[in-house]
Amino acid sequence: MSAISLTLIYILFSEYREEEFQQQQNEKIKYTVGLVTEFKQMSEELALLLDAQDIHDFYDEKLLIYNGQKELIFSSLDSLPIFQTDKILNGLSPSQRWIETKEGDYDLIGVYVESRGKTYYGVSKALDAYGYSKMYFLRNVLIAIFAAISIIVTLVALYLSNKISKPITRLAENLKKYDLVSENSTLLKPDTSSFELQHLTERFNELLQRTNEAFAFQKNAINHISHELKTPVAVLVSELEKTESYSNIDNLRPVLDSLVIKAKSLGEIINVFLEISKIESGQQIQKSEVRIDELLFDIIEELKMVYPDFHFELNYFPSEFNESQLVIKMNRMLVKQAFQNLLVNCISYGSEKEAKIKIDCSFSNKLKIEIANTGKTVAPEEKEHLFQHSFRGKNSEGKIGFGLGLVLAKRIMDFHFAKIKYSNPEKDLNVFQVIFYLDKYL
Repeated sequence: MSAISLTLIYILFSEYREEEFQQQQNEKIKYTVGLVTEFKQMSEELALLLDAQDIHDFYDEKLLIYNGQKELIFSSLDSLPIFQTDKILNGLSPSQRWIETKEGDYDLIGVYVESRGKTYYGVSKALDAYGYSKMYFLRNVLIAIFAAISIIVTLVALYLSNKISKPITRLAENLKKYDLVSENSTLLKPDTSSFELQHLTERFNELLQRTNEAFAFQKNAINHISHELKTPVAVLVSELEKTESYSNIDNLRPVLDSLVIKAKSLGEIINVFLEISKIESGQQIQKSEVRIDELLFDIIEELKMVYPDFHFELNYFPSEFNESQLVIKMNRMLVKQAFQNLLVNCISYGSEKEAKIKIDCSFSNKLKIEIANTGKTVAPEEKEHLFQHSFRGKNSEGKIGFGLGLVLAKRIMDFHFAKIKYSNPEKDLNVFQVIFYLDKYL
């Protein structure tokens, strides 16, 4: 772009030089015509003397003046030939008063002039030595400017490309070293002040985090399955062993009904893992509209069969609300498993045989569900790791398990664009909060 601009400047100056010099030739023709008219009665020697005095006006110049009949009446002393004299004279007329052309580097003009009621024709051929000298100087200056700009632009480009490429190269190296399988891999740190590269690093971190979670979930799939199936299988085996002691069919029938329900629950757990495996492979999960409080009541009823001494108290807030807020489009089986894990967590880690569930419908764009129980709380430094694979806090010492129930619950909530959080607002009070954003399900 700079080369085009500088070239345009040179061309414009060249046009200006030519126009200015031709106007100077024109003025000299008119001036000479005036002198010839005024002093025509003087001798030819006086005209030659006048010409000798003006010979240095232009470098290498030839000036010819013709009368109305196109007869030569004045010729300058120079011996410079004009090859297009006849052509120019034939072209000049009252309607064509100006002709300009070139003979090599020489500017050649023809002018029709009227002076004191008479007609004259002037032809001037001259070399604009000073003008060309200025053009050569300008050309050299422009070339120097172009060279300087090119060098500066090149150096700046090298500096900027080096400054930009280094963080990208370091980012690529860090990505190359990043271990997707390891659960302890740290996120990439932006090593630049560039907003664009910082934004790019953040997006990479989000992608890496999601990929890491997927790898970690698959890696711990066996632990998940054993953790979730161990208890119901043990209960089924225990109940089946008890049936051997029943001799009366009537006494055996309610036990068998209970076993059927537990077997169905076991089948649902297996289906949960099948659904999650589909999601991990990129398939879409089936969703339907489910009323959340009814789902919670179903879970509570099923848990009562296994933990009959534990009580769940469910409350609504506020007392009057739009019941349509309770209806959410979800995969019922997955969300049921997530809430079941949270409620079982209350049973396993609670110090009392009671937990409270609060359904908060006071927001127009979201639905909050709080599950609170008393018991030993999670240490502040452990909160950020609570939903990570295989993490178990100090409050779980002496408890059997892999610490995977909360991980599975969070994973399921992520699939439904919901958030799950833990807090302990009071001493010995554990609160799990699940937030469904209703605008996500429209």
